[in-house]
Amino acid sequence: MKFEHLQNLISESLGIDTERITMEADLVADLGADSLDAAELVMSIEDMFKVEVSDEDAQRFKTVGEIWQFIVENTSK
Repeated sequence: MKFEHLQNLISESLGIDTERITMEADLVADLGADSLDAAELVMSIEDMFKVEVSDEDAQRFKTVGEIWQFIVENTSK
């Protein structure tokens, strides 16, 4: 499991360059995601990383780093 996988997933979902997708990048302010983008992104993350993301967890995701931390914590079990 590599951060690059998440970068590529976000890049494809939002149609942006992977260079813009850093741990500190804010999904809305920096990457331009809206609520529909976020919902689709969560579904893609669940499929790719084989994790279940609750609505509460999904609403807490503000940065790419927060998503990555969730993935790491929930796939190492």
